[in-house]
Amino acid sequence: MIIAGEASGDIHGAHLVKAIRDLNRELDFFGIGGNALRQAGVRVRVDNSQMAVVGISEVFLKLKILLNALRVAREDLRRIRPALLIVIDFPDFNLLVATAAKKLGIPVMYYISPQVWAWRIGRVKKIKKVVNHMVVIFPFEVAFYKKWHVPVTFVWHPLVDSMTPRRSREKKENLKGDSLLIGLLPGSRNDEIKRLLPTMVQVADILSEQLPGIRFVIPVASSVDRTLIETIVEGGASRLLILSDRLRDVLDEATLVITASGTVTLEATIAGTPMIIVYKLSPLSYWLGERLVRVKHIGLANLVAGRSIVPELIQHEASAEKIARQALQMLRDEKGLAEIRHQLGRVAQGLGTPGASKRAAEVAIRLLSGH
Repeated sequence: MIIAGEASGDIHGAHLVKAIRDLNRELDFFGIGGNALRQAGVRVRVDNSQMAVVGISEVFLKLKILLNALRVAREDLRRIRPALLIVIDFPDFNLLVATAAKKLGIPVMYYISPQVWAWRIGRVKKIKKVVNHMVVIFPFEVAFYKKWHVPVTFVWHPLVDSMTPRRSREKKENLKGDSLLIGLLPGSRNDEIKRLLPTMVQVADILSEQLPGIRFVIPVASSVDRTLIETIVEGGASRLLILSDRLRDVLDEATLVITASGTVTLEATIAGTPMIIVYKLSPLSYWLGERLVRVKHIGLANLVAGRSIVPELIQHEASAEKIARQALQMLRDEKGLAEIRHQLGRVAQGLGTPGASKRAAEVAIRLLSGH
């Protein structure tokens, strides 16, 4: 049984399933996920498209959906009794399912650690009780789990398997042009988009006045309602190109991206694309987060580097005026952009070598054989 509650976990889970099947063709998979897991041959019992949430207060808005998914997962554990449960990130939900599995004697592999080292550290006690093995993707996570005596294996980051550093400036279809290209990346969840994209559209309008001819593009993730994007963009004065599933092309061609926090910031890091990280939560989630978060940065590129490489504008700082001012400052400083690209390249090297899915699959096979 495999559970991926979000779009990024769905993709990483699909790669993991394929890698496990390369080692054992006899295995059958079912669980919670999206199109990527379906295409990998997983029987998806609950689609994850409506499950993803950001922040604490947002959970209440989707409580009915999450409770129904939890009920199905628990029933499936009791009825099917899988040989192994693999859960991917999505901690609040997955730790409840892992607890149910533990009671039934089903081993649990946790792939891609929740950021317990950043906030709500108390969850590591729960992990220690219900998870048989943590499979982590950042080197600093190993020492954290060893300190808590949790079995852990470091496999490097799975994004390295699917992305390579920027190799050329060859123009991509729909992105041709000699003027500046700016990518707007408002996230992979509809709630994020409602919160961030209207501000990004305002930023585009401000920058268009300051830099005539500048172009903007929004690569739409498959998990996102495209009509939602189109409706929000219609309210702006600037012309924004909307492309489906073209994130890598945009990262390769853009001079700068304005992006939501999340996995996409690591994809931009690997591509070597300078970025401004912006984020907004509900007032309650932000208030709670301020009191619980134990790290200085929210952007994964900055977290991995241990210092600020790219700017982060969070909550009240993430106004259209402040984001546009920061973008103009960066776009007018070619030397500064070159230094950011250099620093991002160093971070990308620290994410390791390809093969994360294969290494994680080997852990799964060991757990299946009782080791």
